[in-house]
Amino acid sequence: MTISSTSTLKGFLLINILLVSVICTGQENFTAFVQPAVALNYNVTNTYSHNFSVQNRNYLYDNESVQLTVRQIDIVHFSNLRIKDNQSLAFGILYRFRENFDDGTNELRLTQQYNLQYKTNVIRYGHRLRTEQRITSIKTTHRYRYRFSLDLPLQGEKLDVGEPYFVGNFENLLSVAKEQRPQYDVRFTLNLGWKITEKTKFQIGSEYRFEDYSQNLEQVLLLLSSLNISL
Repeated sequence: MTISSTSTLKGFLLINILLVSVICTGQENFTAFVQPAVALNYNVTNTYSHNFSVQNRNYLYDNESVQLTVRQIDIVHFSNLRIKDNQSLAFGILYRFRENFDDGTNELRLTQQYNLQYKTNVIRYGHRLRTEQRITSIKTTHRYRYRFSLDLPLQGEKLDVGEPYFVGNFENLLSVAKEQRPQYDVRFTLNLGWKITEKTKFQIGSEYRFEDYSQNLEQVLLLLSSLNISL
């Protein structure tokens, strides 16, 4: 399969423009964000690695009005251990700075993760299980997450420098806390990326979330971009 980078980009941007146009419909319980990120990957050994990232989430549409204000900044670290060729365990810690930007509270998040990947022809599939503890001054929330993902090069059978690739995700979440009814969320993510150099990738994409859909549905759109650097 060979798809030109130009036509791929045009088609992907069209999809995202259609998503952003939802903002203009004035629907209730809808929020949109812009979220850029930078990530640094470092291999300690052949089986053990670190990942450091910083991401910034900004309001784009909230309370039925267009705006561009900072909501939060996240600093994240993950330690990854490969236990088999296609399986790994990871432990993460995140600190979210939010009190300085809006009425939210700062958050410490601990993450435990199991990841399984396998490949069929040019498509790579992934299953990810996560448990999280979101700790704030108000409460501790436990989250249980399952994500299915796939990625593939858009030119040829393997990804070479300068070529685009596609990543798609589907994720279910369950959040539980004391004196709070369980919350169910679902997320859909589409990303288009380019391998800029052997150690650098750039991605743009969008994620649509249906939050607390069993009780008080809220819809959230995130416009994503990320620069990933490997050392």
